[in-house]
Amino acid sequence: MAEIQRNSTGLSGEYFVAAELLRRGFSVGITMGNAKAIDILAEKDDKKFVIQVKAIYKRKNNGWPIMKERINLNHYYIFVNLNADQMSAPDFYIATGQEAYDQCRQYSTRGIITISTLNNPLFLSNWDKLKKDSFTI
Repeated sequence: MAEIQRNSTGLSGEYFVAAELLRRGFSVGITMGNAKAIDILAEKDDKKFVIQVKAIYKRKNNGWPIMKERINLNHYYIFVNLNADQMSAPDFYIATGQEAYDQCRQYSTRGIITISTLNNPLFLSNWDKLKKDSFTI
């Protein structure tokens, strides 16, 4: 099976997250362009959510590259495994900025959040987390 292009992995993740948020009653706006700090702006019940989406193509990729210093504690992070190698539904891991920061392993030249650290009920498909806090840009 041919893999999708690198930039399409990120966009695919953003659209899957946007679709799931819409299905759950959120108003959603996707920002466009590369190297942006915010992927999705969402609103529900007068609460506003700033969301950064990180996507990987398949489980064989063991995690999402992210530099700890670039994690914004006031944003939500939704990590998506597209499961494209299995052609099954994506997995979503929802984290607050603080949780993303805490789970990030930072090395001298790169950082990563691994699937194994997020693969539990605190993160996996925990969309209720988006009801608890409201952040401003």
